[in-house]
Amino acid sequence: MTASERAIRQERDSMGIMDVPADAYYGASTQRALTNFPISNLRLQRSFIKALGLIKLCAAEVNKEFGDVDGAVADAIVAACKEVVLGRFDDQFVVDVFQTGSGTSTNMNANEVIANRAIEIMGGKRGDRNLVHPNDHVNHGMSSNDAIPTAIHLAALLELKEMLRPALTMLLESLKKKSEEFMPVIKTGRTHLQDATPIRLGQEFLGYAGQIENALDRLMRIEQRLSSVALGGTAVGTGINTRPKYAEKVLGRISREIGITLKETDNHFQAQSTIDEIVEASGILKTIAVSLMKLGNDMRWLGCGPRAGFAELALPEVQPGSSIMPGKVNPVIAEALCMVAAQVIGNDATITIAGQSGNFELNVMLPVAAFNLLQSIELLAAAVSNFRIRLVDGLTATSRGPELVEQGLALCTALVPAIGYDLAAGIAHDAYLSGKTVRQIAREKTELSEDQLTKLLDPARMVDPS
Repeated sequence: MTASERAIRQERDSMGIMDVPADAYYGASTQRALTNFPISNLRLQRSFIKALGLIKLCAAEVNKEFGDVDGAVADAIVAACKEVVLGRFDDQFVVDVFQTGSGTSTNMNANEVIANRAIEIMGGKRGDRNLVHPNDHVNHGMSSNDAIPTAIHLAALLELKEMLRPALTMLLESLKKKSEEFMPVIKTGRTHLQDATPIRLGQEFLGYAGQIENALDRLMRIEQRLSSVALGGTAVGTGINTRPKYAEKVLGRISREIGITLKETDNHFQAQSTIDEIVEASGILKTIAVSLMKLGNDMRWLGCGPRAGFAELALPEVQPGSSIMPGKVNPVIAEALCMVAAQVIGNDATITIAGQSGNFELNVMLPVAAFNLLQSIELLAAAVSNFRIRLVDGLTATSRGPELVEQGLALCTALVPAIGYDLAAGIAHDAYLSGKTVRQIAREKTELSEDQLTKLLDPARMVDPS
């Protein structure tokens, strides 16, 4: 036997024999997918593999309970699934994201890896389908058409719970602390990128905190929608070849395992022919990304300078900013957040197109929708944490904002109740042309006393009118 012959083994599926690497846990169907889809180096994420492993694990337990799969076989499948859930076989999930639109190749990848590992656990040799069969045993009671959509929902829920929600919650706390810290600082507000009436820097940060509060509220809507899953519909939503209580029992076990309540959809035909919930979830992630981009850009602008810009905030200096200009430091953390936001917005466009590809009883862009949805969650979680740790927590206010308040032309707004809009506008115009302050021109052009001017032009009164 030659070295090349020793490096492979033969496995079979319904289409015949395939050569498979000898050390691989996947089998013939997966090998066909590797041959058919040499598209990219993109693979479905760890969270998706974990979710699929959990589904197969709990299905095996339920199949044993029903007596549909032999107890010893089911136990071996459960043991193999636990290893998949823990990530032991991640390198065996080799199918490209750009594959069969139903994700059948990935489902079979999981079935074959789990079956071959279960065969080993039972003392057999990989590929012995008579001992543990990837379809008859591991996939019993389900179809790719309900297992894959369920895995997408489950993976997204896990990532939201473990990654994005904690990241946003901690950012919210940081922004609230900065709001309190910066509340004494009064600066010039800006609308249309032009000077406006004064505002507290803490009030600006209160607005940023409100954006994150809304983001967390939006996540609740995602979680509610994704908790309804397609499992139990099998091929086209009718539930053929599965038991009436199968999905309920499987989902109950998964729910207890992960601490998230999953429920079987009340309309399998909708759940398998569309990915509307995934499209909706992506839309909400896009909304959060847009909100975060506003936050990142504001930080960049408020920190721009240090001498020729606003320079109202001092951003933490994390790395040299230029290969040619010594001493230059750039707002790179905010820039990274904005780039992630752009990627998430782009992912949403892909998912939108994928959502339009539900033809009759099945959507046929499930893998690419899964990849982009999970990538959006992961990127947002990582970027938000990085933004909090390396930028927000280290922010300090400069004296620049308060120093410019007296120069602000919009201070004339406070004079309107006393002298009227037209005269106040004229004062602002003259102040701009002369380079004088609103206070100085008001002294010249009105009969307001110094005490009245002091009261009307008090910045603290303007930021807290009550």
